[in-house]
Amino acid sequence: MSSSRIVVTGIGATTPIGGTAPESWSALLAGESGARSLEHDWVAKYELPVTFAASARVPADTVLARPEAKRLDPSSQYALVAAREAWADAGTPDVDPERLGVDFATGIGGLWTLLDGWDTLREKGPRRVMPMSVPMLMPNAPAAAISMYLEARAYARTVASACASSTESIVNAVEHIRLGLADVVIAGGTESVIHPITLAAFSSMQALSRRNDDPAHASRPYSIDRDGFVMGEGAAALVLETEEHARARGARIYAVVAGGAVTADSYHITAPEPEGLGASRAVLQALAQADASVDDVTHINAHATSTPTGDIAEYKALLSVFGDRVHEIPVSATKGSTGHLLGGTGALEAVFTVLALHNRIAPPTINITEQDPEIPLRVGEAVELGDGDHVAISNSFGFGGHNAVAAFRSI
Repeated sequence: MSSSRIVVTGIGATTPIGGTAPESWSALLAGESGARSLEHDWVAKYELPVTFAASARVPADTVLARPEAKRLDPSSQYALVAAREAWADAGTPDVDPERLGVDFATGIGGLWTLLDGWDTLREKGPRRVMPMSVPMLMPNAPAAAISMYLEARAYARTVASACASSTESIVNAVEHIRLGLADVVIAGGTESVIHPITLAAFSSMQALSRRNDDPAHASRPYSIDRDGFVMGEGAAALVLETEEHARARGARIYAVVAGGAVTADSYHITAPEPEGLGASRAVLQALAQADASVDDVTHINAHATSTPTGDIAEYKALLSVFGDRVHEIPVSATKGSTGHLLGGTGALEAVFTVLALHNRIAPPTINITEQDPEIPLRVGEAVELGDGDHVAISNSFGFGGHNAVAAFRSI
């Protein structure tokens, strides 16, 4: 097992606030929102109670070549766009294909392909169903598309653990490099399910904000009047490798992926464990793996979906880990800007955490009209982190009681 530090040498993202990682980061710092009204005919057709979402700022099929895009579900399209950016950003490493791996996640998979195919079957018959439907809808399609594009032959693995999926993929990538299964891994996650069925279903469980008249301010983590999350879409990717490998090829290093952990609540299929017990264990295990103490942490990118119960459960978890010191640590709840990318959200927030350490600034959290007094975190304005060593964590929690936390160090 390798004892070398694992570092981030490339990042990519296509999000509701930008078509690339730098564009998304700049928009995040500027306090922009990616939420906007949906202009699809099906919004009125199905009389959806929620008429807005955080759609990707740049549609993936406008970036990829048309023949390529036609053979990929939107979730795979976004994954490929983000992965290509991350790979180029890493300097297109010259690595033996059998030493290059892919850990890429999704929470739901190729929903558009599946449901479009069902509509075609019902309306036009079986002969009109696309022969590529199954390869396009399967959850491992994004990982497969990336591995074929990069000729990555060490492995191509997929995690599907709801909204914890892509953070878990990053944790897995770290473990796989340490086990010697690959020298370089591209890790991340993707989601594209802004669809009538998901909007209707999440609305039925009262999980989505219904601020149809003000989409840009609907996602408001920690605000006392928060009323649910805003669905987002897009993808993010990180190139990971050992520090020795990175320095040998003269790569730029953004940050160190110091550790990570995965736990389970075993409590409820949708609700978080009220005291955040599983979440707090994940934080502590991630810090232990990173050889860091709770006093070393100087920044937290919170899961903070803007739901009434979820935000409080996470706060209780953080309070149990850090004690009163948690009120001094700069916290960023970036879903206020991006909405919730479901299976892609952890990777995007990992990218934001890496950039926060690299640029020494904790990004702002927007839309807090009045902070919930039950969640007295240091959140809101951007905070300069200053010089010196920094440790940051990025939290992700998902339906089914899945918890995943990644810990990063400044370089």
